[in-house]
Amino acid sequence: MHTLEKEKLSGLSLGAGKNMVTQLLVINLTIYIFLFFTLVIYKMEDVGEPRFYQDIISYLRVPSSPAEALARPWTLLSAMFTHVQVVSIFSNMVWLWVFGSILQHLAGYLRIVPLYLFGGIISNIFFVLGMQFIPGLQALSAGGGFMGAAGSVMAIAVGVTVFAPGYRIFPLLAGGGIPLWIITAIYLGLTIGTHLTTPGGAVFLPMLAGGAIAGAIYMWQWKKGNDWGSGFNRIAFKLSHMFHPPAQATVPAEMLKSSHGDHHGEPPYKKVGKVSEQRINEILEKISANGITSLTADERETLLRASKSEN
Repeated sequence: MHTLEKEKLSGLSLGAGKNMVTQLLVINLTIYIFLFFTLVIYKMEDVGEPRFYQDIISYLRVPSSPAEALARPWTLLSAMFTHVQVVSIFSNMVWLWVFGSILQHLAGYLRIVPLYLFGGIISNIFFVLGMQFIPGLQALSAGGGFMGAAGSVMAIAVGVTVFAPGYRIFPLLAGGGIPLWIITAIYLGLTIGTHLTTPGGAVFLPMLAGGAIAGAIYMWQWKKGNDWGSGFNRIAFKLSHMFHPPAQATVPAEMLKSSHGDHHGEPPYKKVGKVSEQRINEILEKISANGITSLTADERETLLRASKSEN
């Protein structure tokens, strides 16, 4: 694995401040644990699991009925963070870690949360529309609904594959590693196969299709230089720094620049003596925000020279 990858992957450790994948994992697991213990209390008090779904889950998952979905629009957001089954939370979080880490490595932490939310919302809308317009799905759903991060994970998986289909995992293996598209094909096969072989699972196929379409379009647009998540990132930064000192509440430059492939107007960096620590920090910050693919040739060379000088 070359030096650039080592530098970037070091920022994906548990608890890193700008590791959005870890933060999404923590949020999903925290909500799952809260719901799990709430269900335990319902059972201990002899209230029963059906009442738990009626009192709590029905207000968090996306209803299969379009009329109910319109009456509870917040479920388009809440459903993608709601898990009750162990198999569901485990599989979704494992795949989120796999594809989210790769996307964060290649495109930066600023892509993760916007794509997760965008993919989840679009997939939930597709689920509701499928219930309305595809014959037979409403009968299979029987007044139920959908919850879980499957749509968001599908968006991230397809999105990162559209962005870098030739990216290879474990490059030290024979043949240069495993191409990303093969990992994605395995994920698609397992996910779609599981839903097709599960009774009533076919009702969730429109949701998976919606997530895949959302992820492909989002990252295709970002690859062209259109960052659909820039507005969300700026708003999120301002809200999270509302009570910080003015110097810390200033929106970072990486949130204001064009995200991918836009290096016009940047003066080439010329090395004068040793590479300064400030310059290295600037390059690493750019990698963290927008991924390795955002670096210019001069920035890559600078980082490599600095690494060689340290060794």
